[in-house]
Amino acid sequence: MSALAGKIAENLNKIRATQPLIHNITNFVVMNFTANVLLASGASPVMAHADNEAEEMVEHAGALVLNIGTLTDAWVGAMIRAGRKASELGKPIILDPVGAGATSLRTNAARAILAQTWVSVIRGNTSEILSLAGQDSITKGVDATHALTDVSETAPLLARELGTTLAVTGPIDLVTDGRRSLIIEGGHSLMPRITGTGCAATALVGAFHAVDKDPVSAAATALAFFAVAGEAAGAQAQGPGSFVIHLLDALYSLSPEEVEARCRIRQG
Repeated sequence: MSALAGKIAENLNKIRATQPLIHNITNFVVMNFTANVLLASGASPVMAHADNEAEEMVEHAGALVLNIGTLTDAWVGAMIRAGRKASELGKPIILDPVGAGATSLRTNAARAILAQTWVSVIRGNTSEILSLAGQDSITKGVDATHALTDVSETAPLLARELGTTLAVTGPIDLVTDGRRSLIIEGGHSLMPRITGTGCAATALVGAFHAVDKDPVSAAATALAFFAVAGEAAGAQAQGPGSFVIHLLDALYSLSPEEVEARCRIRQG
């Protein structure tokens, strides 16, 4: 897996050299944290969800991130308009179906975005992915209640059906487009103890996809970078509060060579 480890270093170098603009239409809870994660990693964030601005803003972006965490009908409309524009321009779209399966509004919104735009990567937890597959999925708000083994057979089938790449995250991550599957290990037990780590992972996939056209490679290298940063932060943190600070510091200070040496990716 050394070639993919080397790809992490290559992608991280490109992000820090080019500072791609990542257009986020994301939820109120994580806007600040997500922007800080992108900035610390070397990318440039913009949060723009206004109905009469979203299409114009996406023209300037390297990737579009759509996150349905705090949803309204107006935001769904803005996401679809921005997504159509990004599809027209050939720019990658990353969808985070936060809480899909918890309510019909969220599940239907995710499906409408998928039907009307060209989503390159879906980053979600196990329960969110199962809900998109139309399977019974019990969620605890926006938290997953299923293990990775529950989606290991469904995810490749759903990826092929949707013609996209799935990045299923949790204690262990799975990235698959239905033909290639990769497992990413790492991270830290404090990561689910703060708000927005999943949303931040989605935004990082956007940054890596802005410099890497292969959605599988982009998603896997982004998640591996985040996992290494989480491990580094957890080694110094005393609790959730200090973990946030150390996580941002790790995203900023880890060298591409360190990430390449410490990442753990294997064939799924």
